[in-house]
Amino acid sequence: MEVGFVDTANKLYTQTLQIGDMFVFPKGLVHYQYNADVTKQATAISAFGSANAGTVSAPVTLFATGIDDGILAKSFKTDVAIIQKIKAGLTAKP
Repeated sequence: MEVGFVDTANKLYTQTLQIGDMFVFPKGLVHYQYNADVTKQATAISAFGSANAGTVSAPVTLFATGIDDGILAKSFKTDVAIIQKIKAGLTAKP
């Protein structure tokens, strides 16, 4: 299983884990776990260092909280139309 996180300087750290390995993600940083081997199931155990660990959904936090489309477009170096397409993909479908 590949794991990784991005630090506050936007540096990506990755590691390939084997059976029995452990990896600690720094609190509050964007991170991921990915099993590239579709023929083998990977099992991971997660634990948080707080009774109220909470999670933050980055897409929802960025695109569904009322941040101005123009600001988002500039931040992501794109245009407002693309931001609106992303937002449309996050809304609930009937």
